[in-house]
Amino acid sequence: MTTTLTPVLTANWDRPDSYTLDAYGEYKAAKKALGMDPDAVIQAVKDSGLRGRGGAGFPTGMKWGFIPQGDGKPHYLVVNADESEPGTCKDIPLMMANPHALVEGVIITSYAIRASHAFIYVRGEVLHVIRRLHAAVREAYEKGYLGSDIFGSGFNLELVVHSGAGAYICGEETALLDSLEGFRGQPRLKPPFPAVAGLYASPTVVNNVESIASVPSIIANGADWFAGMGTEKSKGFGIFSLSGHVTRPGQYEAPLGITLRELLDMAGGIRAGHQIKFWTPGGSSTPIFTDEHLDVPLDFEAVGAKGSMLGTRALQIFDETTCVVRTVLRWTEFYAHESCGKCTPCREGTYWLKQVLKRLEAGQGTEDDLATITDIADNILGRSFCALGDGATSPIHSSVKYFREEYLKHFEIGGCPFDPKKSTLWGEQ
Repeated sequence: MTTTLTPVLTANWDRPDSYTLDAYGEYKAAKKALGMDPDAVIQAVKDSGLRGRGGAGFPTGMKWGFIPQGDGKPHYLVVNADESEPGTCKDIPLMMANPHALVEGVIITSYAIRASHAFIYVRGEVLHVIRRLHAAVREAYEKGYLGSDIFGSGFNLELVVHSGAGAYICGEETALLDSLEGFRGQPRLKPPFPAVAGLYASPTVVNNVESIASVPSIIANGADWFAGMGTEKSKGFGIFSLSGHVTRPGQYEAPLGITLRELLDMAGGIRAGHQIKFWTPGGSSTPIFTDEHLDVPLDFEAVGAKGSMLGTRALQIFDETTCVVRTVLRWTEFYAHESCGKCTPCREGTYWLKQVLKRLEAGQGTEDDLATITDIADNILGRSFCALGDGATSPIHSSVKYFREEYLKHFEIGGCPFDPKKSTLWGEQ
């Protein structure tokens, strides 16, 4: 496996006009796809091994194949652009710098699943991105890449950019669909799954931004080209987002299976004079790793085998100046705030996790509190409607596993042993 960067989605990001159609070029992949049989497009994506880039890693082509054909119902494509998990920051810059890759991917995907309407559900706070998307869609309509009889193929497609209202829960696909229909964003009980009864009770594919944006390169270069990168079961490339205590934070597009050690070498390593303490392989909803995991291949199988999840490849890096209890508390406050309240385990569990962690971080807890928070987490895990509850338990279980002594130190000395200023940039001055 090559470990060099593979700029595909990020290839033109250094161009000041990268977001324009002039910089992106004609939609050659879409034109090629519309000349193929729709089932052949689905098969090409299956053969490529592309797995969902939104966190779950479900095979993309297989998801498309679940859409029933000849059912007489309208089909829909919904792009999940509601990126808002702490540490996850790849889809926003992708849409900002290269929106036409997403629009072209939408055309190809819609054609494959026989959908004549598609939606991009984007987080409402990122107004700059929304404007970029609207401009890209407008350019595509003006060129005839959207609308009626695209490329003379007889295929029609209407694409709508929809702004969400800023709820993290709407990143969950069924809550997103409820929100898109005008209801309060709350997860639905499954089954039925969106492929059977999704948007407006019709067959629907919900895919992540990066998943859809990767499709044009697969069609243009072939399934074997994509499958030739990555590992045996985690094919292709992906955007790895490095943030936190790293010399050069940013987006690094590389084959799946690359290690954090290799990425850190490219990013200039941990900030000068410090060493890594813990990190997340896939955002705040994935169990944390430590320095002993620096050489774990960043693919779905290897990360899973070590007890975490690849997730969105949001690599948050924390050095030895960071208090793990304080960090977990901040994440937990986020999940408690963003819980939609539909199910009791998540609604009540995240609230009480926050209360106990506040006490622990202030040095007012006891060792029994560690048993309490793990017990609460156990009663959330696998018992909530959606993955928000499960994600909230990940930092709890993993931090107690790796840093139990640090939790104990807080109430032994009656407070936090860390100076929060030292973990900041100005703390170095």
